[in-house]
Amino acid sequence: MRFRNLVFTAAIAATLAGCTNETLDSVNLSSVKNKTEYQLSGKMVSKMSELGMQKTSPILLRIFKEEGTLEVWKANTSSRFQLLKSYKICAWSGKLGPKVKEGDRQAPEGFYPLYPHQMNPNSNYYLAINTGFPNTYDKANGRSGTHLMIHGACSSSGCYSMTDEQIIEIFALARDAFKGGQENVQLQAFPFRMTAENMARHRDNPNIEFWKMLKVGYDQFEVTKRPPQVNVCERRYVFNQQTDGTFNAAGQCPAMSTPPALQVAMANFDKDYQRDYDKALKKFDGMVWYEPSEAERKAIVAEQRKGRELAYAPTGTSLDAGKLMKVSDLEERLAEQKEAEEAKQAALIQKEALEKATRDGKAVPVPQQSPIERPVQQAALQTAPARKSFWNLFSKGEPEAQATATVNATPAEQGAAQPAAQQPAAAEQPATGQQQAAAPTGADPQVATAPAAGGETAPVEQPPKKRPFWKIWGN
Repeated sequence: MRFRNLVFTAAIAATLAGCTNETLDSVNLSSVKNKTEYQLSGKMVSKMSELGMQKTSPILLRIFKEEGTLEVWKANTSSRFQLLKSYKICAWSGKLGPKVKEGDRQAPEGFYPLYPHQMNPNSNYYLAINTGFPNTYDKANGRSGTHLMIHGACSSSGCYSMTDEQIIEIFALARDAFKGGQENVQLQAFPFRMTAENMARHRDNPNIEFWKMLKVGYDQFEVTKRPPQVNVCERRYVFNQQTDGTFNAAGQCPAMSTPPALQVAMANFDKDYQRDYDKALKKFDGMVWYEPSEAERKAIVAEQRKGRELAYAPTGTSLDAGKLMKVSDLEERLAEQKEAEEAKQAALIQKEALEKATRDGKAVPVPQQSPIERPVQQAALQTAPARKSFWNLFSKGEPEAQATATVNATPAEQGAAQPAAQQPAAAEQPATGQQQAAAPTGADPQVATAPAAGGETAPVEQPPKKRPFWKIWGN
């Protein structure tokens, strides 16, 4: 029994070892009385102490869309930043790439300063921190959008959405940093970790030049572990540049220089990076990365939404939904997607035209039959033999020939061949083929009468009477 308990305890320990601190430190919102005054857990404070961090020391946020991660970095006693905690982003909309205009459902990418006034304790999404989009760079490049947030509720339309348990902790970390005197928290939002392999994998993406510009700031933080000083001139980001002039976002950059120590450190870093990049190019030769849509990412995590509120909308990661493909396979896939999209747009245009015609009181256009299909259908109709009933198989009459002749006749000829009593009147429904004029009492069963011009009756010849089955071999 004791051995069994030891095995069970070891299994539990192994399971917990695989959990992130986010799982173990999950906030119990039911016990929170004031969300804006929430105090960090004892485990979080202990971890800060172990890493040489003060509770009110500065923080920095880093976002990586592709893997769906938000990281909180915090300054230690030597003013170098260390990773404190990593959170799984619950939902982000759009695809990899920057936000360009209002309504494009893209989440921002770039460097954004977060000030105390951007903290929103009264958000409809539990708690929120406004990213400040559009920043100086975005405005200089004509980009537009409003209310781009990091917030709770796990529902995104251009924002980075966390769970309520996550955002209350992130909000508290930023609040404490502001209390410690931090002027603004730097948000670094990237499409992915800008390693040599990832840059090579995304080398064909139309946003690659924008990402190369962001990579300069990314690399400098990787080397220094301090937030880079960010400026904008000539409509581009510049990082850690010394100058006696002033920066004009849309104007020409002033004379600038990189601090010598940083310049040496970056030269060594770039040398190693180029070696790794060349190696990655060989690895991905002939291959290209398929960047999934938001819908494709959501399909991967559809099970997570079951049993939850409708607002809960995790979008998954691009790493799970995307894939490396041969160039030819990707071109074929994109062509299929384009064709499907064009068909969808054509159907939408037709629907709108029909709705407009109905609103204006016009006749709704009826789709015409294809002129190619019509001759084929007529030919099939002409060549199709009339079906004989079982009882007529041995009769001497020729109903098959009569039926065939009727089918092959023109509509006018068919109408002339019908008895007058069977032809439809101008304001009446057409009679069925089984309806016949009633013969007067005592009349010849082979002849019936029908009204003729002037009210007179004229004899109408009836088809020959069918022979009973038991007389089929008779004379």
